[in-house]
Amino acid sequence: MFYALGLLDTGYRFGGKNPEAGLDCSGMVSFIYDRAAGLRLTGSAADLAQKGRPVGSADLRPGDLVFFNTLNRPYSHVGIYIGDNRFVHAPNSRGKIRVDRLDARYYAERFEAARTMFD
Repeated sequence: MFYALGLLDTGYRFGGKNPEAGLDCSGMVSFIYDRAAGLRLTGSAADLAQKGRPVGSADLRPGDLVFFNTLNRPYSHVGIYIGDNRFVHAPNSRGKIRVDRLDARYYAERFEAARTMFD
């Protein structure tokens, strides 16, 4: 969670894998998981959705991944849950890494699933 918050306001870049060049949503997740937990997660948001164990919304813990359908295709966006119904993500080319709420109308309507990579 602290690594994710440390990246707030980092610029977005499609396909970006490091903060200096910019990060996209899956690049942000991969970078944070590698630095914070030593876990190598690679691939797109849809690829990441195939990994880990499903978690119900009521059982979310900080560090779990939350997935959304933002491009009219399943699992097209991913963020990291940080607690209190909030998540960190790299939203799009017009934005920077930021915190949003799962119950915000836009994200609540597009929420698809959550996964944990931890036991």
